[in-house]
Amino acid sequence: MADSTPDGVERRLPTDEARELLALTRDIARREIAPRAAEEEAAGHFPRELFTLLSRSGLLGLPYDPAYGGGGQPYEVYLQVLEELAAARLTVGLGVSVHSLSCHALARYGTEEQRAAHLPAMLGGGLLGAYCLSEPHAGSDAAALRTRAVRDGDGGDWVIDGTKAWITHGGIADFCTVMARTGDAGARGVTAFLVPGDAPGLSAAPPERKMGMKGSPTAQLQFDGVRVPDERRLGAEGQGFAIALDALDSGRLGIAACAVGLGQAALDEAVGYAKERRQFGRPIADFQGLRFLLADMATQVEAGRALYLEAARLRDEGRPFGRCAAMAKLFCTDAAMRITTDAVQVLGGYGYTADFPVERYLREAKMLQIVEGTNQIQRVVIARHLVGPESR
Repeated sequence: MADSTPDGVERRLPTDEARELLALTRDIARREIAPRAAEEEAAGHFPRELFTLLSRSGLLGLPYDPAYGGGGQPYEVYLQVLEELAAARLTVGLGVSVHSLSCHALARYGTEEQRAAHLPAMLGGGLLGAYCLSEPHAGSDAAALRTRAVRDGDGGDWVIDGTKAWITHGGIADFCTVMARTGDAGARGVTAFLVPGDAPGLSAAPPERKMGMKGSPTAQLQFDGVRVPDERRLGAEGQGFAIALDALDSGRLGIAACAVGLGQAALDEAVGYAKERRQFGRPIADFQGLRFLLADMATQVEAGRALYLEAARLRDEGRPFGRCAAMAKLFCTDAAMRITTDAVQVLGGYGYTADFPVERYLREAKMLQIVEGTNQIQRVVIARHLVGPESR
């Protein structure tokens, strides 16, 4: 059934429960998130209390098993919730996406004992996660990571040393999913671990000073002799890089949904302004050139939404979705960059000021083209699906 939301978005939701979840999300976004977004982003304030509210409302673990406190929702529903959150404030939408990414390894590759011990608190207990793959020298080439985990005796603790970079929620996360080298160089020597955020020897550098997303802390994490018991190893030794890539396929859909939410927010702002702003004796929305610009913006939003939902439905059906996920991340984030740029143009000089949100949207959109695999990497992924790996 298709439902029309107040801003005219047509949503095809599979169940009454899904419709209730979207209504709850919109209510929280309208009352609790959007009114504080501009002020808190300008101040660089991370709204931890909002994530506690989302956790209590059942919105922080939507795509995971209800047996462990998750929402049991298909990805097509979870992503539309993300889109709504991102439209209200990208720091919140992206934060939920990263948290979900951080839970993926345990939920999918953990043992029954590990899931029972840790997932309920992660999904519905107010905890917040970080995903630790990138390093200062290993971004797009993530398999070159150097953070190392070494066993302390036979079957005992692991000791982790190294530095992780560009970590969303770095320094404030309650738990970290960490990829560390336990074997030889290359992708097959990496293992995944679940590390408490307050583990002795784990520290955070000051947050990066970013162009946008100032309310979302991004920081390096330093692992200095961090001890992790073997029962916090996720999956088999040497399986960590495959686990990381599997998580990123799903995470890219989260970024795509956030990009569509940001684009929708920019479009709504531009349309509202064009109807009210008068020049030459009439609303600027009367001018054909501007109407065409708004039509192009709306088309890109709808196309992006259709693409990420197609990938989500493939995932929900258990079919391969990696190629479509890369396409969705590439298209939706590039579209968000174009839409927010055009929204600034619609508002003219006012769009370039902090008095209107579109200048913030523009700064935030740029980040989406970089995070969780640059758009150049997405093109590499798509091309490999089309013509195979590059010749060496």
